[in-house]
Order: sequence, then C-alpha cells, then structure tokens
Amino acid sequence: MIEAQNISKSFNGKEVIKDISIKFDQGKTNLIIGASGTGKSVLLKNIVGLIQPDQGQVLFDGRDFTNAGKNLKTEIRREIGMLFQGGALFDSMTVEENVMFPLNVLTDLEKEEKLDRVNHCLERVELVNVNTKMPSEISGGMKKRVGIARAIVNHSKYLFCDEPN
Repeated sequence: MIEAQNISKSFNGKEVIKDISIKFDQGKTNLIIGASGTGKSVLLKNIVGLIQPDQGQVLFDGRDFTNAGKNLKTEIRREIGMLFQGGALFDSMTVEENVMFPLNVLTDLEKEEKLDRVNHCLERVELVNVNTKMPSEISGGMKKRVGIARAIVNHSKYLFCDEPN
C-alpha cells in the first residue's frame, strides 16, 4: 500500500498542491483525474521522490519514503517503475541504453541479464530491432513504448504513469 499524508508543495511562493492525502491499495488500479494544471504531475513526483514535499510524508508499505535515508530510498526506488508524461528519454542514449538505465542505476545484474531483460521488455511493447536507434530516429508512439519498456524493465512492484495515453 502507498499512502501520501498531508502533502503540500509550492514553487516560488505559488502553492501547487495543499494538504493532499491519498491511499493506494495493493493490487488495484488507481487514477488521479483533474484539469490541466491542477497539480497531478506534481503530486505524482512527490510520491515517487522526484521532488520533496514542503509538508507531509509518503509511505510505501509503512516505510517512510519522504524522510528515508539513502539505503531505504534505494530499496523503495527498486520497487517503482515510472512512465513520464513526455517520455523523458535521454537523447544521447540509444533505445537499449534508455531501457537499461534503471537496471544500471538500481541493480547489480550482469550485463547479459540486463540485456535479456531489455530485449524481453522491448518485445512486450512490440519494438524489436530498435536497440541501436536514437530517440530522434523513432516516432512519438515508439518513444512512448520505449518509456513503457523502461518503466517495467525492473519488474517493479509499483508502476506510476503520468499521462499514459
């Protein structure tokens, strides 16, 4: 279970989200719906630890992610897959390197096992023989699927999608 308790976040004095509490039960698909500019992405980035809330805390299975030390944060990050709104692919990396990125940062797997996982995930999103292509060489839809492959490559317990469609 993931729980966000009393999350607030401001940027340059402008309050974007205020006192948001939400609970996501395990095994369920949860949606956050709202108009453009209402703070959905900011809330999501607070939950996954990309930005630090001004107030409140985020708990993953009772573990305080917001105030965790480096080791616990890394442990929890291994459980998180993230599909970003704009894809967030690294322009200077190939498709293969983009998908492998979370494995390089969060695991000690051997290169061969990483490559097996990358290829399996690329097959799952119906992208074969694109490993050596750069993001600039593929379509927008293909970029989105590369982002999905990267989000699932680590066999994450939690998958967060910001504007998945």
